Parts: sequence; C-alpha cells; structure tokens
Amino acid sequence: MLSRFILISLMTLSYFVYAENKGADTQINKISDIKNTLITNSRQITFVGPRSGEGYFSADGKKMVFQSEREPGNPFYQMYLLDIASGTTEKISTGSGKTTCGWIHPNGKTILWSSTHLDKDFKKKVKAEYLEREKPVKGKYAWSFDDKFEIFSSDIHGKHIKQLTKSPGYDAEGSYSPDGKSIAFASNRNAYTKKLSEDDQKKLAQDASYFMEIYIMNADGTNVRQLTDANGYDGGPFFSADGKKITWRRFSADGMKAEIYTMNIDGTEQKAITHLSAMSWAPFFHPSGDYIIFASSILGFANFELFIVDSEGKRNPVRVTFSEGFDGLASFSPDGETVTWSHKNEKGESQIYAAKWDDQQARTLLGLPAVKNSSKLNMLSSDIKIEDTKAIVSYLASEDFKGRQ
Repeated sequence: MLSRFILISLMTLSYFVYAENKGADTQINKISDIKNTLITNSRQITFVGPRSGEGYFSADGKKMVFQSEREPGNPFYQMYLLDIASGTTEKISTGSGKTTCGWIHPNGKTILWSSTHLDKDFKKKVKAEYLEREKPVKGKYAWSFDDKFEIFSSDIHGKHIKQLTKSPGYDAEGSYSPDGKSIAFASNRNAYTKKLSEDDQKKLAQDASYFMEIYIMNADGTNVRQLTDANGYDGGPFFSADGKKITWRRFSADGMKAEIYTMNIDGTEQKAITHLSAMSWAPFFHPSGDYIIFASSILGFANFELFIVDSEGKRNPVRVTFSEGFDGLASFSPDGETVTWSHKNEKGESQIYAAKWDDQQARTLLGLPAVKNSSKLNMLSSDIKIEDTKAIVSYLASEDFKGRQ
C-alpha cells in the first residue's frame, strides 16, 4: 500500500503553476475563501487531445481510468487506462461512438464505462460535430444526454465487453461500490418508458437531463432499483469508501442551480449538504468519508473552483483551488494523499492535474477532528519487498530528482 503513494509521487510530470485569483482574500458569503495550501506539488498528468477528464484511481492506486478526445476521426471522448508508474496509456473503449464515465472494479480486472458505440447513426453525429466545431463562433460546451448511451464492462484491456444496461434513454455516470457488488448510475429511462404529459414531452425535447434520476443495480446489470425521484437532473453518484453512502448532484427544476446531496445506498435519508444557490456539482468522498470535494460556480460561471465540505453539511464549504478558468471533476486516490481534477484554461483546453493533498489541514479548516494515525502509516503492508525499497530510494537519489522538492 505504501507503493501507491510513492508511485504517485514519482510521476515525472510537468508542474502546474496556478494563476492567483484577484480578490481571493475577499470573504464570500457561505464559503471560506481564505487562501490555503490544501494542494501542493501540482502537475499535469494528461497531455494529448483538446480535452481529458474524469480520472479515477484503481483500488490499489496503480492505475487511473479517464476519458479523452484524441482518436483520429472521432471528435468525442473515448476511455483510456493510465499506468501511474510507467505513464503508458491504453485505449479501453472501442474507438467508435461517444464514451464517458469510467470506473475500475475493486478487483482491478474489470472496467465500467458508458458508450454509444452501438448507435447506427453515429457517423452522422460525427459529421455534424465536426461541422459544429468548424464554426468561427462556438457556443459553450454542453454535455449531450444521448439516448443511445448504455453501460458496459470490459477487462482492463478493453476486451470481453459486456452490455449491462439495455433501456431506452441515457444510461451512464456509473461507479462500482467498494465491494464490487453494486453499480450506482444515472438514467432518464423513465422519460422513454412511461407515458408523459404534454408538458413533459416538451421538456424532454428541450432538456433530456430534467428526467435524470439515480439508480443502483447489481454488478452484472440485474436488479435495477430507482433511488431518487425529483424534478430536475440527479446525477454523478459515487459511493463512500465504507459503501454505506452515495453522494451526487441535484439540479433545480429550471436547471440553473445545483447542490450536493448524500443518501444511504437504499435511497433513504436524502440530505442536501450544500446550500450555495449556485451550480455545485461533481462531488467525491474523501476516503475517510469525513468530507466531500466538489466544484462550484459561486465565484462566477467563468471560474468554477474546487471546494470541500464536511459530509454532514454542518460547516461552511472551504475553497481549494485559486486559479483562472474551470477546475472540477475532482477525485482522491485510495490513500487520500493525492487529489486529481480537470483544469480548463482560457484557450478551452482541458486536461487532468494531480497534486499532493493535505488531509490534516482540510480537517482543521473544516473543524473536523484530526486523525491520529496518518494515512501514510496505514499504507505500510507486508507485500513490500526489500528490492522495491532499494529501487525507490535509488530513484529518489537519482539525477531525475535533482533540485525537486
């Protein structure tokens, strides 16, 4: 387990320098906006293509699944697997269709992802997308809730693909439970399988996300149960490390605001954790389960920043990033020592960054009890060999790390 922290630390990647946000010390209502050092040693870890995002670690911290636009002839996301130690990347999805929302099974042998590669009209959508991107004046980037999205699983090399959902509508945003037995996901299937009123039919034509709800199913796709039932988009569910809770984002009915929520995995005790009256979304539990990291537009839609909030929502959220552009879609490594997120600059380029995370400072800022046993100590395990230790020490002492902190 120690190796997962060391492997992250040994990534020879370029440092990401934050552009300090003017007025950062101004107190913002309902959040703590005091400059801090929750993240240090920030670095870019993806470089190819105009957009990469949603990077999530394997349970052992050695690999990361992420989505990226980099395939020739396909402008949409595909799914990739990054080996943290070597930096090598392997495509997992088929290369066809739109792909999103990857997650690695706790056993490290299976990957979950959503795709439209079975869509017979995909080539037409590719042509339309390229024409749209050639326009001199481009609109804001918006996610497409394509009703051809289904959830699939494969091995870590993208082989032995299995279709887990087969329902009209958008099925995506899936993640495995820590024990690997369940999958939480988001879907608007009810809008396609139930009779809609005339008003709801108009809403579906205008905004398919309005009908999104959270579901849970067995890892093989059976026993699907609906967990939420609210007007507006409920999506992006993730489990807590103990498997007892799910956090997700809930949009207002008009789609103008979103807050962070938690609930039990059976759908009970649904609770709003934030009350910022802004666009707060993409929540992710810290491995301790004590707090959640998320993105919010409370500082303006042109400057999404990362924040943390205690899991009970009893304290004001604390600002994490202080940079120009978009910062969001954050996740923690299994040991809680590293945080990754997507940063989009003023040129519209979005890539994944990683940084060292200060859990103790986070607890201080949130008013949470300190953890006596450092997570670094908990990473020690009997499977670490003396040869590995020697190799790590030699690498740290090599010329590659000369002058680095």
